[in-house]
Amino acid sequence: MSEILFTDPALVLVATLVFLTAGVIKGLVGFGLPTIGLGLMTVFVGVEAAMVLILWPAFLTNFWQGLFGGHLRSLLSRLWPFLISSVLMLGAGTLILTKLPEGAADVLLGLLMIAYAVPLLAGALLVLPARLTTPVGIVTGLVNGVLAGLTGSYTVPGVMYLQAIGLPRDQLIQAMGLLFLLSTLALGASLGSFGLVGGREAIASLALCIPALSGVWLGQTIRRKVSEAAFRRLVLAAILALGLYLLPLGAWRLMA
Repeated sequence: MSEILFTDPALVLVATLVFLTAGVIKGLVGFGLPTIGLGLMTVFVGVEAAMVLILWPAFLTNFWQGLFGGHLRSLLSRLWPFLISSVLMLGAGTLILTKLPEGAADVLLGLLMIAYAVPLLAGALLVLPARLTTPVGIVTGLVNGVLAGLTGSYTVPGVMYLQAIGLPRDQLIQAMGLLFLLSTLALGASLGSFGLVGGREAIASLALCIPALSGVWLGQTIRRKVSEAAFRRLVLAAILALGLYLLPLGAWRLMA
């Protein structure tokens, strides 16, 4: 896979554009890079190779987003049960990935995203009482870990939970970064244990950090001009768009 990526100019251009676009969306709403990068690159290099390619771009962008937002200590003290449970279950999701038909996980994830975003965009409110933050966080983390291992996307239902506990925009962005950073590390370890990560594959992934980080910078520049209310609707719209993207993509893979 890495040999093809480095020697095929057309594939190099495609990968660069995919990760630049994914980076812009991540910089704008705080997530989306693994989902978009994995979904599009799978068409060209297959799902397992695509999951390897997203590792370094996902790690570096999430390292930046998760550790340098100014709220690290307070977020860790509040969210550690959710974060730990998500990491612990990611390996199980990767194992299930090797057993399921290709595309099944994308269909499931797409349906969940659509079912979440549509009612909230229509005006429904999802608020989690403070007394339920920890137990619901643990359950949500377990489900998020399995789906992350299955799909390479760390968004559902983790972002839904972080929105439901009422985090302000800057804290929400950093909390998503922490979830994605820890999940990326766990995914890399899990893929390595299954023999899916080699030295040349890691170099190919590292090279794609340049367009990904450039896109994140551009997306963040745009985000600073958006109000808090508009930002929350933008997040929901992005979740809906990702769901509408994953649903037919997964169905197409199932039928292929």
